[in-house]
Amino acid sequence: MNEAEQNLEFRQLNGVTLAYLGDAVYEVYVRRHLLDNGITRPNQLQRRATKYVSAKAQAGLIALMEQDEKLNEEEWYFYKRGRNAKSYTHAKNTSVVTYRVSTGFEALFGFLSLSNQQKRLDNLAQWCIEQVDNGRVIYEK
Repeated sequence: MNEAEQNLEFRQLNGVTLAYLGDAVYEVYVRRHLLDNGITRPNQLQRRATKYVSAKAQAGLIALMEQDEKLNEEEWYFYKRGRNAKSYTHAKNTSVVTYRVSTGFEALFGFLSLSNQQKRLDNLAQWCIEQVDNGRVIYEK
C-alpha cells in the first residue's frame, strides 16, 4: 500500500474512530510529561493526568486553540468531524456538549497521528500541556 492509499484510508475513518486513536496518542504525551516531572506514584499519576485529559480540560484547550488561532483549516475540519460524529457512549461527569467537543479534540490528535504529521503533533501536544501547566485551562471536578 502506498502513501496516497494510506492517506485516503484515514480520511475515510469516522470521527469516533479518529478520536479512539487520538485519545491514546494525547494520553502518551501527558504520561511522558508527568514522568519527566518526577511523578511516579500510580495514584498521583492518575490524579494529575486528569487535569490534562478530562473532557472539560480538552474542551477548554479547544477554546484556547480557537482564541489563539492555533489550528489550520484542515485541522478544524477533523476536529469538527469528531465533534459532530454520532457516538453511542455517554458522557461521564460532564455535559453532552463538553463530551462532544472533547471527542473532536481527540479526533484532531488521531488525524495528526494517522497523517504522519509528527512534528505538528509534538508541537500541538506540547502547547496543550503548557496551557494546562500555566493555568490557562482549569480542570474542575
